[in-house]
Amino acid sequence: MKILVDADACPVTGIVEKVAQEFGVDVVLVTDTNHRLKSDYAEIITVGQGKDAVDYALINRTKSGDIVVTQDYGVGAMALAKNAMAIDQNGRIYSDKNIDRLLFERHLAQKQRRAGGRLAHVPPRRKEDDEAFERQFRKLLQKHKP
Repeated sequence: MKILVDADACPVTGIVEKVAQEFGVDVVLVTDTNHRLKSDYAEIITVGQGKDAVDYALINRTKSGDIVVTQDYGVGAMALAKNAMAIDQNGRIYSDKNIDRLLFERHLAQKQRRAGGRLAHVPPRRKEDDEAFERQFRKLLQKHKP
C-alpha cells in the first residue's frame, strides 16, 4: 500500500505525510511544473503542465489497495476502478455508492458554467476542515493498514 496525492494546490499534504509516517506508509506527491514541493518523507514526482497530466501520472502509478488523495471526482472514480481507495481534502471517502452522484453533479456544474452561470463561492479553508480530513484519513489507514 502507498498513498498517492494529487498535490497541485492540495491543502492537506502536510497532514498526509505526518499521518502516513506514523503508520509507516509510503507517500507519493504528484505535481506539475507550476508547483514546487519539498518533503523529507514523500517521493515527489513532477510532470509537465499538460491538461490532466498530473491526474494521469497519478492514476498510472496507482495499484489495488493504494489510497489516493484528490479533490477531483474523475481521479477518484479512476482510483476506485483500480480497486484503490480515494479520499478528498475534506475527508469525504469516495465509494461505489457516491461516485456516480458526484460525477453527475460535476457534469451539471460544468454545464452551468459553460452556459455563463456562476457557482457558489468556496469558503476559505478552516482548522475544522483539516481536523475532519485527518480524522477520516486516520480511520481509512487504520482499516486498511498493511
